[in-house]
Amino acid sequence: MSDYSLGTLEETILIIVLMKEESYGVEIAKVYESHVGQSISLPAIHVVLKRLEKKGLVKSAFGEPTPERGGKRKKFYQGTPIGYKVAKEMQERRSKMWSFVPNPSTNYGLI
Repeated sequence: MSDYSLGTLEETILIIVLMKEESYGVEIAKVYESHVGQSISLPAIHVVLKRLEKKGLVKSAFGEPTPERGGKRKKFYQGTPIGYKVAKEMQERRSKMWSFVPNPSTNYGLI
């Protein structure tokens, strides 16, 4: 088990980055909004990506400048092997926790 502690937003953004070979901020925001059902600002995404990169869970590289972006380059993010490992461990840990939740039909006399 790795010693990485991630908040819910960090975990969600990490999973989104792992969905594709490479992703960038706007794309991550769109996927987040479609899967989570909430909007998120680009600065919030970039803060999380910076934390994930500092932890070694994602890495980044700049693409080529494009005329559509006024000569600016996109910053692309990719999951690292450690990022994949941590995400898998989190999935296994959550599945194990859910296995202890009783069947909803067992309502303990509360309903």
